[in-house]
Amino acid sequence: MSLRSFSHAYGESNYHIVLVPKYRRKIFKDIHVARGCRLIFHEIADQYGYTILALEIMEDHVHLFLEMHPTHSLSRTFQLFKGISARKLFWRFPSLKKQLWGGHLWSRGKFFRSVGEVTSDKIEFYITESQSGGIFAKPIQTGLGRFAV
Repeated sequence: MSLRSFSHAYGESNYHIVLVPKYRRKIFKDIHVARGCRLIFHEIADQYGYTILALEIMEDHVHLFLEMHPTHSLSRTFQLFKGISARKLFWRFPSLKKQLWGGHLWSRGKFFRSVGEVTSDKIEFYITESQSGGIFAKPIQTGLGRFAV
């Protein structure tokens, strides 16, 4: 993972996302469904400008580690991956509708965590140390962990 340049932005926007099928059904035990899901996720990523850094499909959930453009919202990302994959998986595997009645493939819940090389502790230290000299002090940064006033 490294910082990237976007138009009018510089940084990284990586997320670990976990998606769970409705009722925590083990639908990905079927290797064909798991492969279909993997293929669909890569299609979505290619079409909408995401980069999949890692994808692991377990029997009853999916781990997705992706990089997204700063203009993409997290809610839109969930909407795209859950909505498109559900529609395509139901179409390719009609037997899933028997396991997941009610017309929903994914549970309503979601897990996400932003991921980067800088920890929360480092950010907190950076903010508190840069302000330690008062509001008018101009600290000189000698590294992410060291400052000189």
